Amino acid sequence: MALIELKGIERVFQLGDAAVHALAGLDLRIDNGEYVAVMGPSGSGKSTLLNLLGLLDRPNSGTYRLEGRDVTTLSADEQARVRSERIGFVFQSFHLVPRLTAAENIALPMMLAGIPARERNARVARALAGFGLENRADHRPDQLSGGQRQRVAIARATIMQPALILADEPTGNLDRHTGDEVVNLLESLNAGGVTLIVVTHDQAMGARARRRIVMEDGRIDHDSSHAPG
Repeated sequence: MALIELKGIERVFQLGDAAVHALAGLDLRIDNGEYVAVMGPSGSGKSTLLNLLGLLDRPNSGTYRLEGRDVTTLSADEQARVRSERIGFVFQSFHLVPRLTAAENIALPMMLAGIPARERNARVARALAGFGLENRADHRPDQLSGGQRQRVAIARATIMQPALILADEPTGNLDRHTGDEVVNLLESLNAGGVTLIVVTHDQAMGARARRRIVMEDGRIDHDSSHAPG
């Protein structure tokens, strides 16, 4: 079953007098449970695609259906609700709130969604245990290692039990060993049924995905799901 269906997606940015086609007539289908790496040179449209899939940006034309629903027609508030409930984000620079503890950062999406404190606390406790962070619950981000910060970020991204995780260079600020631990963690979530889309320049990480999409000039240059054999 299709989780994501893009049809005729155009995203144009005006730079002075020039129109830059960041995404040009893009068609893409991603099914539930897939593990996809999006690759390509800087300026190829990877980040624009990720922002659009995450409802952080809107296309100029075309349709985006998420779980069968055309989300391009939703209001900003409706998109925010879908983003909160169905999509988890993992960024290269973690994007944790500096003044909040690890536990508070993980709880943040549930607070914004109005989930009662008792359920929030129970879910956070399970997440801290599941991600090996029990003894870091009261630590702020500046008291955590890079790997611990990324684990907090992944716990926060998955606390609302989303259908989709979007990871933008999730190992970019980590050493190889710590990066491998983070990738293993993301892959275990995918093995549990969550659709995982990773934007990466790292060829080794891209090779781990079951499907690779290579972008060039706002278009899909290669899609391994359509490759011969």
